[in-house]
Amino acid sequence: MANIVGIRFKRAGRVYYFAPADIELAVNDYVVVKTSRGLEMGQVVIAPEQVMDSELDEPLKPVIRKAEAEDIEQARELEAKSAEALAECGQWIDKLKLPMKLLSAEYNLSGSRLTVFFSAAERVDFRELVKELVNHFKVRVELRQVGPRDGAKLVGGFGRCGRPLCCVSFLDEFAPVSIKMAKEQDLPLNPMKISGVCGRLMCCLGYESEVYRAMRDRLPRKGQQVSTSKGLASVVAVNPLKETVTAELEGGATVELPLSEIAVEAGQSRRRRKKS
Repeated sequence: MANIVGIRFKRAGRVYYFAPADIELAVNDYVVVKTSRGLEMGQVVIAPEQVMDSELDEPLKPVIRKAEAEDIEQARELEAKSAEALAECGQWIDKLKLPMKLLSAEYNLSGSRLTVFFSAAERVDFRELVKELVNHFKVRVELRQVGPRDGAKLVGGFGRCGRPLCCVSFLDEFAPVSIKMAKEQDLPLNPMKISGVCGRLMCCLGYESEVYRAMRDRLPRKGQQVSTSKGLASVVAVNPLKETVTAELEGGATVELPLSEIAVEAGQSRRRRKKS
């Protein structure tokens, strides 16, 4: 058995696992660990627990120590220093006329490494920029290009609902979102109305997708012949939330009826059948 502890370096960021190294840790404790970027400070989000050795892909790096007051103060100072570095980097980008958009900059806890995140429409040759930044800051500099969704997560903002972006608040990974999800929820297929600040389909389209799919499976499909208390009719619309069916009677009139008053004609299935 192996002891592991889950640590997050950013709010709503991915959870990484480390070995507690016999240090007594609890959720919300700040700790110092060594990563590929050097020393970093993170927060415990999953208390130490035991797992089977077979569940680990590789040996875990140990937690170095609980964060001390000096570590927390150092992290705050480096956060302010990162903002200054981002502004300086922006000036060099303008000077070198590079087609890239800066998103954020981060120092590791020791201040020996600066990581700059940016977005761009295509690959950018930033070798000259790195050289200038290294000469100016006297630290190791890494430039990392990210996609639209990760860019929105780094910058933050508010969604159409008026609340902070989900990817900043609680989503630690992005799930696939398709236009089919919008269709199933009868949402307007206008990209301006169903896209987030990242320019991609809003993540929240997937939150209720399975519920809508289950509700639609209980309803007849458009064009299907049904029996109603008012006679035979053809389905012209359905409302999954209200569980009602709008049907056109043989005389041309339309009525909205609850599902309980609808009977599918014999030989027809409520569920859509896939074409062979």
